[in-house]
Amino acid sequence: MAGGFAKDGAVQDQIDATIEDAVKRARSQLPRGESLRHCEECSAVIPEARRSAVPGVRLCVACQSTLDKQQAASGGINRRGSKDSQLR
Repeated sequence: MAGGFAKDGAVQDQIDATIEDAVKRARSQLPRGESLRHCEECSAVIPEARRSAVPGVRLCVACQSTLDKQQAASGGINRRGSKDSQLR
């Protein structure tokens, strides 16, 4: 049941939109093209096993782990618009 001016199913629509945005963002970040032999960040050799497992890989495991942690720390889109989350 929706309240106020929201239509029925509005909450589910927000959830679906959030998931769709996350999938699009993840797909856009997938590596493309030929894998590099050396890491873009630290110039370390990227092992053959990693290059064949992840086509288009550009970073070594250590640099990729650091990047993943940085991306996880950044928050997503606030669709709820609560004042508490906007004040952070």
